[in-house]
Amino acid sequence: MHQRWPLRSKPQRVQGLHYDAGFLSRADRAEILSFISTLRPIWENRFCDSKPPPEGEEQRRLLRPVYWLGNWQFACLDYYRPPLGLLDRCVQAEPFPPVLAKLVALIEQRARRMFKGDDMPAKWHLNTCLVNFYGSQLENGKWVDTARVGEHKDFEPGPVGSVSLGERALIQFVSSRKPGTRDSVVEQQWLDDGSLQIFGGEQWKNRTFHRVQRVDTKGGHRFDIHVPDFETRRINFTFRYVPDEHVQPFRALSEPARRDVEGYVRELAKHSPFFAAALAP
Repeated sequence: MHQRWPLRSKPQRVQGLHYDAGFLSRADRAEILSFISTLRPIWENRFCDSKPPPEGEEQRRLLRPVYWLGNWQFACLDYYRPPLGLLDRCVQAEPFPPVLAKLVALIEQRARRMFKGDDMPAKWHLNTCLVNFYGSQLENGKWVDTARVGEHKDFEPGPVGSVSLGERALIQFVSSRKPGTRDSVVEQQWLDDGSLQIFGGEQWKNRTFHRVQRVDTKGGHRFDIHVPDFETRRINFTFRYVPDEHVQPFRALSEPARRDVEGYVRELAKHSPFFAAALAP
């Protein structure tokens, strides 16, 4: 059985981690859900023509539909990975709606109080947001729970802010694994509906991986996100920083990258004036 870690008082707070269970007001939550209802999340494949699956692997779809704000990091182009993965990774996307822009300003204030020096890049600001939709998908007439994310690191510089809606989720920070050994959970936290988590610094960005181990089902949360054959019970907003000079308009991508993601952009353009304009000559 997974342990639920208690909320810590200030003297016991873990350096580089911040958790606020009641971050969202009812009004802000309602405004966010109203905004979400206007989006049409998409399914993405992990690989593409210019970056095919490695030998022994097959093309696969991500476990969940996604949407990005600020800039879009298409999975098939690989994600932003300094120092080598800089260009053709971050495509200009729709700006944050007013409610998220307001919340981002509050998150930035807290993060700047928490992190200094090398842990806080000089030009850091939260200008990208991955919206993940966690739930179950219908496969061959059966509902399959896909509400999880494996071990990974966010390579964008500086602190990360995460806002959760819906069912609580167990996030775990795990040590780097060595061949033949099992991963070790360094820290874990249940992320509740309306909560904020901030993490950063050497320990939590560079020396550990993080994962969403499970998403609960007990709260009865369900969200209509206009995705057929998918039932969403948690929505998560992960805010990060990409240096502005590495964010490119769709038309500025290299020809292979533009060709690889044009189908996604055309799909988005059906419901997004921003992406429709991006396709215009």
